[in-house]
Amino acid sequence: MAISLYDLSVRSFLQILGGVEGFLAKGLAHCTEKGLDPNEIVETKLFPDMAPFRFQIVAAAHHSAGGIRGAMAGAFSPPKPAGEDYAALQKLVSDARASLEAIKPDEVNGIEGKDVIFSVGDRKIPFKAEDFLMSFSLPNFYFHATTAYDILRQKGVPIGKRDFLGKMRIAGA
Repeated sequence: MAISLYDLSVRSFLQILGGVEGFLAKGLAHCTEKGLDPNEIVETKLFPDMAPFRFQIVAAAHHSAGGIRGAMAGAFSPPKPAGEDYAALQKLVSDARASLEAIKPDEVNGIEGKDVIFSVGDRKIPFKAEDFLMSFSLPNFYFHATTAYDILRQKGVPIGKRDFLGKMRIAGA
């Protein structure tokens, strides 16, 4: 059986976005239980030269729903800087999931071979849609989702690998 571009991309984004929603909820519950302000997490970094938690969530949402929209449109750019609070980050992830859920498989499967240009500053990087999604957007998505997870772990949030993985696509389920 052949696997489709939709299955490889959208379904993978949806699985991990579900995990991100879950670990964001656990992060909020942890803060509530410990009497902490969840907005203090927003600017937390793993290392001084890394982007903060806020950017990790923005980038994960951008590379998932934004990556699919960009591949469909033929153009993609980095996310714009934003100053979201914790609740806004949760909504951003929820909105990304809803956007992906609204996309039909044929819409994604029909873009194979389409030219996509990634623009960053004056630089233009050409891709085919499937290569953009599989070699750029998905790896970036996983990187930023993992880094957000790691920051919550660093802050003591009791989450594990199952939280990250979201709802797996188990045979017969």
